[in-house]
This record gives sequence, C-alpha cells and structure tokens, in this order.
Amino acid sequence: MPPRRIDPEKLRSALDDQLVALDRPPYDGPADALTGALVAAVLAAYDRGLQPERSAARLVVRHLLDRLVTAAPGRTVEVRVPPYAAVQAIAGPRHTRGTPPNVVETDPRTWIELATGRLTWAEAVAAGTVSASGARADLSAHLPV
Repeated sequence: MPPRRIDPEKLRSALDDQLVALDRPPYDGPADALTGALVAAVLAAYDRGLQPERSAARLVVRHLLDRLVTAAPGRTVEVRVPPYAAVQAIAGPRHTRGTPPNVVETDPRTWIELATGRLTWAEAVAAGTVSASGARADLSAHLPV
C-alpha cells in the first residue's frame, strides 16, 4: 500500500504554526523538504519541553506510520498512536476480526522518537512508554523508519 500523500497546504500550515510556536520564522525552504522540516520542528518542540501543535504532531505521526507500512507491509501487527492514527503492518498471518493478536500502542512522542531513531525499541519497552502484546509485536527490526 503506497503511503498517503499529505496535502501540501496542510503540511505547510502545520509547519508554519509549529515554527511560530517555537519563535521561528515561517518555512522558506523547498517544497519537497516540508515533511522533514515538520518532523524537525515537532522534535524541537519536545526538546524545549513544549507540546507540539496538534496538527503538526498529527501529521508527523501519520507520516511516520505510513513510512512503517511502506517499509514493512502486511496486516499482522496493529500499531496504534492515539489519538492520531492506527495502521496494520508487518508481513505474516492476517488479522480480520475482533481484537488483533499483535498490538503495539504508544503515545505520539514515543512513536516519533522511535521512528526517527532517537529512542530504541528496548529503551521504550523498558521505560513502559510502549505497550506490545502478541508474539509478533516487536518493531525493533523495523525501526527507525
């Protein structure tokens, strides 16, 4: 499944809102670098001890989940990052009904840090910031995305 294309206008708006919240000027770089700039801006907010702008965090979580699905397609593991998104990924037996047997759930900050390589799977599990249930619910082989 190809990743969803994020609306460039929404992306730019979320990025500029996040940059303003960080007391930075609006983005003036190339359009093809918007997503990377948004990821960096959201991480900068976390680094400053701030909550990122909701629209910025949502778009970054969605983008990084889409990258996971692209890198590890399948329907064996459901990855949940409430309140923003959930996807199914990883090749193997397909889940069709009820509660999935393999579930990973985490908060937006932890997911962003895992997906960008700032945090390892083992560190997140040890800290209790990720919940993983099921025999195949270990994303360490697929991180960072």
